[in-house]
Amino acid sequence: MLIAILSDIHGNFRALEAVLDDIDSCSVEEIISLGDNIGYGPEPEEVIKTLQKRNILSVMGNHELALAKPSYLAGLNPDAKISLEIQLQMISPDSISYCTALPKIMIRHGARFIHGCPPRSLTSYLYYPSMKKMERIFAGYPERFCFFGHLHSFERYILDNHSCSYEQPVLGSYQCVNRDRYLLNPGSVGQPRDGINREAKYGLWDIDADTFELRAVPYDSATTKKLLRQLNFPEMNSARL
Repeated sequence: MLIAILSDIHGNFRALEAVLDDIDSCSVEEIISLGDNIGYGPEPEEVIKTLQKRNILSVMGNHELALAKPSYLAGLNPDAKISLEIQLQMISPDSISYCTALPKIMIRHGARFIHGCPPRSLTSYLYYPSMKKMERIFAGYPERFCFFGHLHSFERYILDNHSCSYEQPVLGSYQCVNRDRYLLNPGSVGQPRDGINREAKYGLWDIDADTFELRAVPYDSATTKKLLRQLNFPEMNSARL
């Protein structure tokens, strides 16, 4: 069974379209989003409606949390806060209800799906953790695979015989080892910060073959940047594309 795993679409509908076109060529059976479907990008309503139309499962990200919790929105960094305030004028009431009703954690196919730091955070970042910290994180949940987002970059942590290691992911397919446990971040669809390139990123998890593939897809970023400028989003949003 082939599962496509998306994260941090951030209202970038053009990137999502390109990723879905690529997914449709891969015989994918299910698509799961790790949250932050909104925020930063100029077409959040189009993203949400596409997720609903395609029956794409999603957990809640911290940007969706900001719609449900005004005190959290008020504490975001200025670019994120301004972006969401603009988007609140663009997102329908039904779409807001969809965002705020998303589950915080999903357990599916024997794997854990979450936006932030496992086992249950939507908002904490997993920046440069020590291996001891990673061992404690792995001990906090039972699933062999955990997929997380929030960082906008590829990450791969492996627990082998109670010893944790980090491997710098590269584009392409990675063979997993049956006895090991994995904590994987598929990067960002809508605003990658991985240092590889600025194409839309996502992952393919082949449950039967026990592989995970990192993919990069070009898209019409020029139109996204143009829309961001027209709608007066912070300049940093387009600079990151």
